[in-house]
Amino acid sequence: MGYMQVEEHTTNMLHLKRSPGIRSWSLLIGIASIGLAAAYYSSDSILWKLFYVTGCLFVAMQNMEEWEEAVFDKTKKVIELKTFSLYALILTMCRRGQEKVVMVMRHLRDVCVQEEKVRYPGKGYLLVLRLATVFSYSLTQTATMGGHSDVEAVASLLKRFLGLEELQCRWRKRQSGRKMH
Repeated sequence: MGYMQVEEHTTNMLHLKRSPGIRSWSLLIGIASIGLAAAYYSSDSILWKLFYVTGCLFVAMQNMEEWEEAVFDKTKKVIELKTFSLYALILTMCRRGQEKVVMVMRHLRDVCVQEEKVRYPGKGYLLVLRLATVFSYSLTQTATMGGHSDVEAVASLLKRFLGLEELQCRWRKRQSGRKMH
């Protein structure tokens, strides 16, 4: 699985998606299996067995990565970053399972790859959107382990789609023109 998958790519819209990886699903199945095994082999009451299963399911869902989407819409001139968490959805009884950040596209100044320390040995990489308002947003909540070629590919796709390289060249020329006067 790559950093993000291209769901839709037209001249006016770029829709990127990311789903939980094999590690997340393996953890979900593994931890849930521990709860099921504890309930199956236990001689405790049905309430305790139910507690074992639900407790392990909640721990497993808490360790899952989130579903993430990024929509760059040139017609609306907005960037939407959506995050969907199964854990938050179940805890809030379907009221708040999705978070959404909407940004104005004209404020976007740069897209860059950032290295992040992760819990396990190695480095993680994520894509950061830098805005003119001095804020920065990462495209996803979790970094990609290993090589950064997938993240670099998404960064170059975004720069081409948004025309950021031409915008940065024009901005540099304008800045150098002001310095000479």
